Amino acid sequence: MSLTNDQKKRLRNVAHNLNPIVTVGGNGLSENVQLEVDRALEDHELIKVKFAVGDRDLKRQLIKELVEIVEAQLIQEIGNIAVLFRPSDEPNPKLSNLMR
Repeated sequence: MSLTNDQKKRLRNVAHNLNPIVTVGGNGLSENVQLEVDRALEDHELIKVKFAVGDRDLKRQLIKELVEIVEAQLIQEIGNIAVLFRPSDEPNPKLSNLMR
């Protein structure tokens, strides 16, 4: 699913008030982190993930890998926070209205 710039803008507005659900630390993308992000996306569709790694290039690489693994879309990357979106089988009514 490809999102328009307008849809991404609306999702960024919603994500502004969210807190990070998952933190990726020095161990990188362990299986548990991947499973937790996958579960969070299934439950919420739109989440923030915090990357507590020192290197900027490593952070970007981890974000890219995570997006591919969980089949999500990167909505925004700002500082150490990435906003991910993946439509769920049971859509969140608040987000469904924004996607029109």
